[in-house]
Amino acid sequence: MFDLLNQGGALFMYPILLFLIAVIGLIGKAFLEKGDNKKTLDLIASISLFTVIWGVLGQVIGLLEAFDALAVFKGEVSTALLAGGLRVSFLTTAFGIIVFLIGRLGIIVLTLVKRN
Repeated sequence: MFDLLNQGGALFMYPILLFLIAVIGLIGKAFLEKGDNKKTLDLIASISLFTVIWGVLGQVIGLLEAFDALAVFKGEVSTALLAGGLRVSFLTTAFGIIVFLIGRLGIIVLTLVKRN
């Protein structure tokens, strides 16, 4: 797991991991709270959405760096190397989307539990 975090770039992957921990903690807090937890649900929604955008930013910056490297080699790069670079650039976006989905599923479950 830490290998994937390092491959995706520590500047983007470790903050996403921290956002994941925060979202899970807030979901747990909302389950334990009695009464209205609208502020907690809004915070979960905001953090999870920010995480997706943070992951996309990591991907865009990674792709820009990869294209700069391609320009230096003047197009003489193997397809395997290019495919590996693209895979790494998508790690931040995929991890951000996973955190977003966990946050949204938590909000859905908390909303359903609140109504019953």
